[in-house]
Amino acid sequence: MSTIRLDHVSRWYRNVVAVNDVSMTLGPGVTGLLGPNGAGKSTLIAMMSGFLAPSAGTVTLDGDPLWRNQEIYRKVGLVPEREALFDYLTGLRFVLVNAELQGLPDPGAAAQRAIAMVEMADAQDRAIATYSKGMRQRIKMAASLVHDPSVLLLDEPFNGMDPRQRMHLMQLLRTMGAEGRTVLFSSHILEEVEQVARQVEVMVAGRHAASGDFGAIRRLMTDRPNRFVLRSADDRKLAGVLLTDPSVRGVRLRAEGGIELEASDFGRFSEVLPRLARDHGVRLLEVSPTDESLESVFSYLVAR
Repeated sequence: MSTIRLDHVSRWYRNVVAVNDVSMTLGPGVTGLLGPNGAGKSTLIAMMSGFLAPSAGTVTLDGDPLWRNQEIYRKVGLVPEREALFDYLTGLRFVLVNAELQGLPDPGAAAQRAIAMVEMADAQDRAIATYSKGMRQRIKMAASLVHDPSVLLLDEPFNGMDPRQRMHLMQLLRTMGAEGRTVLFSSHILEEVEQVARQVEVMVAGRHAASGDFGAIRRLMTDRPNRFVLRSADDRKLAGVLLTDPSVRGVRLRAEGGIELEASDFGRFSEVLPRLARDHGVRLLEVSPTDESLESVFSYLVAR
């Protein structure tokens, strides 16, 4: 098991600050690095993989600095967003070269195993020049997995993949996280992150905006209301009761049944709701948050 730590890391290019004073710790499991294009995600991954030096702060893997440390490449697999392929090579040859560079005892077997993991065996003898964008992504993935790394860093790995390829890669990332690997993947597409990683690191304009479970992040934002849909045995009675509590900002009876509710204090609301329903003899049938998706969390963070 491996741990990456960033301690007050910044990276600037002349007068442009790409990453500004970021501290975070990444351990075993799958973590999503979320942020819009230009947020600093690729720069952060480049520093985590040892390909870019921080202008300030430190980036370590299991306590060892990543910059100018060739030994870490035995532990790290990187899938860059930018194309880094030799189009004249076949997919098999490309992965095999990476296996040979790692000095593996049986590079041929390792290459075949990695290619099978990403379901590219049928196309392994074709030139990379003939590959689609999704196929290129998968062969890059195979090359990054060929030495069985304990850390896997992926920069926008789902770009260009069709729905079936995307679902297969999502399951592969979940499996690797469950095996105890440290897996970090970046994305600006909220649905991708939400389906693979509950643990989220959010970057906005080069800064580390939030960290943790995205539902917990949302609940910490007490300056914005939490929204719910409730269904009960007596919606009208429950709505009237809830309006008397200071944690409830507003309620609305829905034409199709149920109550739409805004709570200004999530902690208090979660405590008083079952108690008020019980005290007034109203049976709760459903309580569903309507704005705990990553899309909602992200929009709130960007607006702050």
